[in-house]
Amino acid sequence: MSLVVFESGKQIHCAECRQGPLRHLVREAAVPRCLDCADLGHLVYLPRGDATLTRRSREASSLSAVVVRFNRRRRRYERRGILVEEAALARAERACLADAEARARRRERDRLRRAAEDTRFTAAFAAEIVRLFPGCPADRAVAIATHASVRGSGRVGRSAAGRALDERAVSYAVRAAVRHTDTEYDALLMAGVPRFAARARLAARIDAVLDGWRPVPPARRPRPPLPETEEAV
Repeated sequence: MSLVVFESGKQIHCAECRQGPLRHLVREAAVPRCLDCADLGHLVYLPRGDATLTRRSREASSLSAVVVRFNRRRRRYERRGILVEEAALARAERACLADAEARARRRERDRLRRAAEDTRFTAAFAAEIVRLFPGCPADRAVAIATHASVRGSGRVGRSAAGRALDERAVSYAVRAAVRHTDTEYDALLMAGVPRFAARARLAARIDAVLDGWRPVPPARRPRPPLPETEEAV
């Protein structure tokens, strides 16, 4: 069972030593006493907010108390923090700091790993763009791939199909880039033109750009003439 210390907002003085007004007090037989008179004066106050630090401090302290305050609106006592030994709090803070440093190192490792993965994926996405649209300039392909594959962006490059380098997903990313960069699509939207109407108006121009980037189909070679035969002569 935890010791309970009350946080007071009233002008209350200790019934034993007459010190006050008291911020924290103990009630013994309904009589208020200060922490020194209740043999708790050597404890330090730790406000609530860090559950791990609170738990470790309480576990490391041979004597502790829960600090509560009455909430008049809710008509109940609510926990405000704890009182623990100063040495216990210091040990808990060192342990939490070590955990924080370990988490920071792990976050940095994860960040570097994700950055390397993103670099490889963007390069693969750009290579697929060049394969499907060999007429697309290399720097333009990289720019499209970089924009489409930003982690957490929700763009087509981060969809399941985009991560699989699905041909339709890659083509959609290229088409979207051409729409925004090579046409007045954005200006039409700002002028109040509905999105699908603006797309329909510019579809032919976008198709022309994409067709210029697509592979040129091989020309048909003429059939060789049939050899002359005696019957033909």
